[in-house]
Amino acid sequence: MSAEAGLIPIVVTILGLGVAAQVLADRLKIPSVLFLILAGIIVGPEVLGLITAKSFGSSLPTIVGLSVAVIVFEGAFHLKLGKLRQTPREAFRLVTVGAIIGLIGTTVVVRFALNVSWELSFLVGSLLIATGPTVITPILAVVPVRDRVAAALETEGIVNDVTAAILAVAVFEIIVSGEPQITLLMKSFLSRLGIGMVVGGVTASILWYLLKHVNLSSTNAAQNARLIVLIGAMGTYGIAESLSQEAGIAAVATAGILLGNADLPYEDKIESFKGDITLIVLSFVFISLATLLSFDELLSLGVGGLLVVGAVVGVIRPLLVLLCTHGKRFTLNEQLFMSFVGPRGIIPASVATLFALELRPTNPTAASVLVGTVFLVILTTVVFEAGFARHIAQILNVIPMRVIIVGGGRVGRGLAERLENRGENVVLIEQDQQAVEIAREAGFTVHYDNGTDIDALRSAGAENAKIIAAATTDDDVNLLVAQLSNSKFDVETVIARVNTPGNVEAFEDLGVQSISANDSIVQAMDNAVERPALSEWMSEIERNGDVQEIEITDENLSGKTIKELGQSLPDGVLIALVSRDGESQIPTPELTLRHGDHLTFVGQSQAVDDAIKQCHPEMYA
Repeated sequence: MSAEAGLIPIVVTILGLGVAAQVLADRLKIPSVLFLILAGIIVGPEVLGLITAKSFGSSLPTIVGLSVAVIVFEGAFHLKLGKLRQTPREAFRLVTVGAIIGLIGTTVVVRFALNVSWELSFLVGSLLIATGPTVITPILAVVPVRDRVAAALETEGIVNDVTAAILAVAVFEIIVSGEPQITLLMKSFLSRLGIGMVVGGVTASILWYLLKHVNLSSTNAAQNARLIVLIGAMGTYGIAESLSQEAGIAAVATAGILLGNADLPYEDKIESFKGDITLIVLSFVFISLATLLSFDELLSLGVGGLLVVGAVVGVIRPLLVLLCTHGKRFTLNEQLFMSFVGPRGIIPASVATLFALELRPTNPTAASVLVGTVFLVILTTVVFEAGFARHIAQILNVIPMRVIIVGGGRVGRGLAERLENRGENVVLIEQDQQAVEIAREAGFTVHYDNGTDIDALRSAGAENAKIIAAATTDDDVNLLVAQLSNSKFDVETVIARVNTPGNVEAFEDLGVQSISANDSIVQAMDNAVERPALSEWMSEIERNGDVQEIEITDENLSGKTIKELGQSLPDGVLIALVSRDGESQIPTPELTLRHGDHLTFVGQSQAVDDAIKQCHPEMYA
């Protein structure tokens, strides 16, 4: 059998394991990278021995390089400027100050914990800067955190992948040449980065022109657009790599960001196609590199290796995140989530493997330390941080309910503020530039778009939203938004603001839940006149308390009386109303609860939150 024929069952096995890992990840809501690495270890020489380094011959670095190019391009393509605006300062700090802290901190720890040279320590530190889209994207796919958290993590991953790859190559050149000069290091780093950005910019311009101004086909234009973008990404990588090693990563990242924000035709089809391709190459790369893992190299690090992992995960990462995200934009729990969910990915693994192959003939000890340390950190962070990311998010309570509000005026911002204060993930859609800037200055996540457009709603996350509220000053717009939300998306609650009292009936005839601005003002003023104590209490509850409604879905609660449930609730919360079959009543102690009943809790904010967790835990799942 020829060498090529021998590769066929290997490739089929890897791709089959990749698909199985993806299906299992979807079922268990665990990032797929965990199962991909475990699959690689199992079929690798450390367990079954079905796939080894010799299986690929000399082609593995080339295959991995092209695969990484596709992965980085796809991640950069999804990095929209609108998303970057949600955390501009924090994201910038993470990729500058944060990267420097990570580099210096890791270098120092490796130097003294493993007792190796400063040059080798700096090389390890350079590689471990990267988190990367290969590990961050699968995590965010199963852990729907706030947009601002996702934006910061995605930006950090993409930019630091480029930084780590180029910096590591520059450091490695210095190690090989034996001339440790800072000027040589900076020149090598900046030249590769510059070449990559220029090549990426040029190829992105060419691709943009082809897609926007050339008639690709009268029948298969979308398919041709997908293929052009794919081959363009690979060509961008190849051209940059031919000019300077590892400049290709910077090139595809640059091209991806530019094209992803260029309003291309067939963009949604291009994104879905690239997503499928990325899943395939991601599976291949992770499983292939995991087969190269050597337990002996990991164990040879001894206690020093554990100290490096502990410092990187438990000290350096939290320190840089807390410093770079300091301010009002992120809550403490969100900062902690970002601190303890920063797994390392493909770039450190692939580059470390390439360097180790070159080092082994002349310095096998350095090669073992390099690969062992990098893979130990990757393995530990992927297993514990990626594998338990959803559990970490649930413990820290950073998985909010997604709410979309169309209209970023005073009403929209006021509603957004109240919901965000309760911990919800609110996204505003507004097409007035001035209103967008005001909302962003106030710290809200805002999409500058037309809320009556289906693609705009989908881009804001309507497919995963539980609530969509139309809050503009135009009743026609609010009615259209509500109708689109009801017909096109599986949204639990759709409500609309009605500005003209005479239009309320029209909204209700079309089955849209409406809130009349006129009636709301009248009711509030009437309460202030006739029921001042109630009016004052309602204002006070917004500052110090909460009112929340849940549905009973837990069979253990069905059959319990109000008295029995009340005895198990925390102090500071009361069951104010029980709604059944569309009718509400103030409950008596003897009232027996049924499945589907709605309970309204009133009390202190934390007590209400604890009661909801106890009675309706799936809201936090």
